Amino acid sequence: MKSVRAKKKLGQHFLKDLNIARKISETLTFENYKKVVEIGPGMGVLTQFLIEKTKDLNLIEIDSDSAAYLKNRYEEKDFNLIVGDFLKLDIEKTFGSEPLAIIGNFPYNISTQIIFKTLEHRNQIPFFSGMFQKEVAERICESPGSKKYGILSVLTQLFYKTKLLFEVTPEVFKPKPKVVSAVIMLERKENLNLDCDEKLLFKIVKLSFQQRRKTLRNSLKTLNIPEMLREDSIFDKRPEMLSGKDFVQLAKKIGHGNISN
Repeated sequence: MKSVRAKKKLGQHFLKDLNIARKISETLTFENYKKVVEIGPGMGVLTQFLIEKTKDLNLIEIDSDSAAYLKNRYEEKDFNLIVGDFLKLDIEKTFGSEPLAIIGNFPYNISTQIIFKTLEHRNQIPFFSGMFQKEVAERICESPGSKKYGILSVLTQLFYKTKLLFEVTPEVFKPKPKVVSAVIMLERKENLNLDCDEKLLFKIVKLSFQQRRKTLRNSLKTLNIPEMLREDSIFDKRPEMLSGKDFVQLAKKIGHGNISN
């Protein structure tokens, strides 16, 4: 069977290490879900282990060459193959409303967008694991107080327990990426009630980190926060000093001030 050539424009780096693929597949817990969705299976190195673990496997592959290869390689296996772009996919129309896990060796050029789409559909996605560029993986799992801590850290950690599992060297991919990779795992926090305007919360987090060197008093100016509220000491801080809980409290304060948002 002829192998597929990795396409640079799709950010493809095919994993060739079976042990690492097995370790990624073993992160699946099957708690609160049965359906598994693999994004960007490529030539199916991870897929072969997932097929043995679940009877409800769904593959999303944007590359028609890879899709044809997978159909041929696993023609006797039971799975659902969707040729398309995960970022443009209507998750509920495609999979119904039942819970699902996301897993994969994600293309680096869209990995952050995959996280944001997962957050958008967090009520349906209790579990997520996979391979990222190490720098992005660290940003997702980072604690407050560092330069790596940012929008991705705050929003992901508000809704999921994050864990950086292990690093992966470039040698296990074809072609070799120029960066080190890392595998992370996200488990949704159950029975979570932030008790604030989540739309406003997301806006506050994004505005704060867009000008991360400024204090919140300056970076949130466009929200037209009442002068009296802006005297609160929290507005003297820079965004990397605030935990997710701090941002929730800030959203509550601002929301109760009836500002325009």
